[in-house]
Amino acid sequence: MAKVKNILFIMCDQLRADYLSCTGHPRLETPNIDALAKRGVLFPRAYCQAPVCGGSRMSFYTGRYNFSHGASWNGIPLNIGEKTLGDYLRPLDYRVALVGKTHMNADDDGMKRLNIDPQSTEGILASECGFEPYERDDGLWGHEEFIPKDLPYNNYLKSLGYKSKNPWHDFANSHEGPNGEILSGWYIRNNHLPARVKEEHSETAYMTNKAMDFITETGENSWCLHLSYIKPHWPYVAPAPYHNIYNHNDMVPVVRSPKEHENGHPVHKFFMSRPDSQTFAQDETRLNMIPTYMGLIKQIDDHIGRLIKFLEDNGRMDDTMIVFTSDHGDYLGDHYLAEKDLFHEMSVRIPMIVYDPDNNSDSTRGAVDNRFVEAIDIVPTFIEAAGGEIPDNIVEGRSLKPLLNGKAPNDWRKYVISESNYAAKFANWEFGIKPSEARGTMVRTNDWKYVHHEAFRPELFDLNNDPEELNDLGEDTAYENIREQMRSHMFESLRKRKTQTTFTDKQMEKRARGSLNREIVRSVKYGTW
Repeated sequence: MAKVKNILFIMCDQLRADYLSCTGHPRLETPNIDALAKRGVLFPRAYCQAPVCGGSRMSFYTGRYNFSHGASWNGIPLNIGEKTLGDYLRPLDYRVALVGKTHMNADDDGMKRLNIDPQSTEGILASECGFEPYERDDGLWGHEEFIPKDLPYNNYLKSLGYKSKNPWHDFANSHEGPNGEILSGWYIRNNHLPARVKEEHSETAYMTNKAMDFITETGENSWCLHLSYIKPHWPYVAPAPYHNIYNHNDMVPVVRSPKEHENGHPVHKFFMSRPDSQTFAQDETRLNMIPTYMGLIKQIDDHIGRLIKFLEDNGRMDDTMIVFTSDHGDYLGDHYLAEKDLFHEMSVRIPMIVYDPDNNSDSTRGAVDNRFVEAIDIVPTFIEAAGGEIPDNIVEGRSLKPLLNGKAPNDWRKYVISESNYAAKFANWEFGIKPSEARGTMVRTNDWKYVHHEAFRPELFDLNNDPEELNDLGEDTAYENIREQMRSHMFESLRKRKTQTTFTDKQMEKRARGSLNREIVRSVKYGTW
């Protein structure tokens, strides 16, 4: 099998799967992302392993389910012993780097215990989720105490004359009032106004430039670049002209029903009661924010087009695998909710496009593959594409290479799993439970979606007759058999988690064969037969 020389791993933050024209949005135009799908394979049934930034990304980077690696929410460090994408590709002579965000927090206690210097090469890689931090920027620098002292993007804006202690906020993510005053992008009522920064100086443009700088600098050496865009995650602030390309006539209808308030699940009801959800549930909020969200996606698409042209001009499209995806979705007021964290399709389903330059993938170009795909499939796909051996005792995802090559494995997955540790946004004390009990597991098959909550009743949705997930059957006695089937899928998934991470099946079989041979010799020598 031909080795892929380079890998471009593009991730947007909080991009819904249905907010691309190639995935069905009726008004949002994304011709460059659509063109990538025509050159590769579109997987419309791809799911993240956690509907929150940190947990999802740690599964993307390790190829492991959320409760296997343990870094299940923002700010929870990934264990120092967990291998990531860089650990697998660097031994294959790839330069593995990051431009953008990861939501990675270093395991400081683990590094201290092992006497790893945080400033050493090993310490930096361990602190950056295995990536060389070519340009690490998680965004969300709205509070002064969180602003890095030497944030490159802020320094870049200052060098262009944007005078501010924090130009990320005051220019890139704020608007200007009628008297020249700064209107913060954190206030959604301002999101219909343009950003104070020029488009060519915005975060999306800047990160695209940095990606091209990295590729140019690396030259003919093999590389894997994780280009991780900060947008369209809030603050929903778009530079002109993207701030008003779309309007309320371009919005799709909201998905919600009053019975969700009347008969909703306790966890769903609590999240609906949060101030952010109450804000996003207002029509005024949606009318002001969603057109800007769409504009941010349109801007990303334009810069994807610029990046693809750069690759073509430099002869890199013939040897570079490209993945376009997102860490999770965005409720945008659907189900009376804001952001993510729970398991409705708009939160947990993600866009997934894979372009493989290998000639063996020619038969699938432009295909739409409706098989279930999980975020954890990216790591084994990259390892196989790079010519490496997938460590089956560690990685829990499955390589997509067979699907890209037009093969149809008989044992492909029949369901997907996503897990949420929602304790950080849940008032556990009001329900008399521990934070460790504020978590849930989703199992989704072709026909059903089941959510197991550790401290509450389950949820169940009939996806054939209720695709918008408005009628919760979690307590309906008529569906106990279905719930039992879904629980059996969940139990199977948990049984198959990879916990023997330091010893492979091949090593175990070798030990077993040696042990058997020794027993035969012992039996013959001492006459026990």
